[in-house]
Amino acid sequence: MKKIYRVCKSYEFNEILNEKNFYANPSFVIYVKPRALEHARVGISVGKKLGNAVVRNKIKRQVRMMVDELFDFTEKYDTIIIVRPKYHQENYGNNKKGLERLKKKVKIV
Repeated sequence: MKKIYRVCKSYEFNEILNEKNFYANPSFVIYVKPRALEHARVGISVGKKLGNAVVRNKIKRQVRMMVDELFDFTEKYDTIIIVRPKYHQENYGNNKKGLERLKKKVKIV
C-alpha cells in the first residue's frame, strides 16, 4: 500500500472516528468517512492487547496485504481498520474473508 493511500496523522484518525459511521465483525471494526479528494485512504490500528511490537507489526503487514488485494483506491472515502483480539484465533484466509464480507457490508464495493 503506497504512502499516499494511508491515513497517518492522529488528527485525521480522530476526524474519521468521530464520524461514528462504523461496521464490525469479531476480527475487525471499520470506520468510514466520505472524502472530497480524488482517491481513498486507509488507516490501520492495532492495539497493545494483541501482543508486543513485533506481533503488532506483523499483523499490520498482513492487514496491508489484505487491503491491497480487496480495496479499490479510486473511490472517495477514508477508512480506518481497527484489529480486534479475535484476529489471532483465525488464520489469514479466514481473516481476509471476514474483511471482505465487512467491506461489502459497508457498501464500499
